[in-house]
Amino acid sequence: MATPKPDTTTLPFSKYPAWTLSKLRPLALQKIQAVHDWVETKCIPAQGIMKAQLAKDRWKMPPLMRQLRAEAKARGLFNLFLPKEFKESPGLTNLEYACCAEIMGRVYWAAQTMNCHAPETGNIELLAKYCNDEQKEKWLYPLLRGEFASAYSMTEPDVASSDATNISISIQRQGDSYVMNGRKLFANAKWNPDVKLYILMGCTDPHNPDPRRRHSMLLIPSDTPGFRMRQNLSIMGYDCAPEGHGEYIYEDVRVPVSNVILGEGRAFEIAQGRLGPGRIHHCMRLIGQGELAYEYALVRATDGRKKPRGKLIGEFDSNIERIAQMRLELDALRLVVFNAADTMDALGNKSGRYGIAQSKILVPVTVARIIDECMQLYGGQGLTQHTPLPEMWTYARFVRVADGPDAAHRHQVGRDQLKTAGDVVARHLRYYEIAQELKKQFGLEEELADDCTWEYIKPKL
Repeated sequence: MATPKPDTTTLPFSKYPAWTLSKLRPLALQKIQAVHDWVETKCIPAQGIMKAQLAKDRWKMPPLMRQLRAEAKARGLFNLFLPKEFKESPGLTNLEYACCAEIMGRVYWAAQTMNCHAPETGNIELLAKYCNDEQKEKWLYPLLRGEFASAYSMTEPDVASSDATNISISIQRQGDSYVMNGRKLFANAKWNPDVKLYILMGCTDPHNPDPRRRHSMLLIPSDTPGFRMRQNLSIMGYDCAPEGHGEYIYEDVRVPVSNVILGEGRAFEIAQGRLGPGRIHHCMRLIGQGELAYEYALVRATDGRKKPRGKLIGEFDSNIERIAQMRLELDALRLVVFNAADTMDALGNKSGRYGIAQSKILVPVTVARIIDECMQLYGGQGLTQHTPLPEMWTYARFVRVADGPDAAHRHQVGRDQLKTAGDVVARHLRYYEIAQELKKQFGLEEELADDCTWEYIKPKL
């Protein structure tokens, strides 16, 4: 029996602009509907259950998560993120996956049930794109099957890691091995026994005149001697278990030369290939977080038990405007992210650089503000565990620095825009020339002799 075509006039499709709907193929429509049904029935109602199970053992995957992952895999909802150019891909475009990822984002851990969570998405794509057949057999395919988890080890505490040329952990070639020494931050907690692989970026050639050829990436099994986790780093007070964010010590850690990815000096090439789609995945999911927070706001605004000065919270003009502004901003953010995803599909990740940066700059800070407004509608209760809003806000705030701080993206966008100034100046000088010709044509040279309209461009004359 053929699968019935989803009704695009209902959720989640009713929120998509017409141009997006026109680009969603039948396969995508079915996957998006399946992901929506999954999150609505399997994830949102189970948030309390997941928390209760996790409280019993903070650093192990809860039984419910294992059950949901097995069921999602059986339903064909695993690895939806992997771009269609890879043979292991389920076949979705970036735009089509963006629709799925937004739905997954409604619950922080929902993406994990479908093996579509960070850092797995970036790591799997990295392995699929850059690893040799032997490395894929050992690491990629088990990750795609969900047999263990991986982590990405890049940020360091002693340098400005937002400029990756500063990465300084030492990787030295000794015979048939690489030996590593140094410290790292933020890779997923080694206390979680499911984490079996760390992808390390370090410095193999510190004196290379090209700073972008000094670094390499290695595959580090979690049980390698000398590799230890010093502590878990809390994020705004949350331990983020069972994934966590560790501080790591590499002390004479030794792995075979065959564990290098692509070759020495190729880390920047690999990192750029990994970060483009991964950066936008965070933004896709954040819109889902914002949508759920917005729904909490609507519930509160219409709660008949809450009537300050005899009116529903949603009947105050300031709150009506607040609800409207949140709705408008969420819809605008979706357009930004969908445009970035569609540009990557049409022109490639490199051409999508501006859209990716635009998403990374606008989405986290705006969603954090929206969630903050939702907490405000709940008053003091909005700051407690009575709703997921504080944790949702923390995630949005975290994403402002995850995969590179938004300041670096703003700098990139601003720098690129300033490069267009020459063309802009030339156009405005031409406007001035035409204006002078029009003065002569209409006999207004004396009357407009002191025309201040062009003061801004006169220094360029």
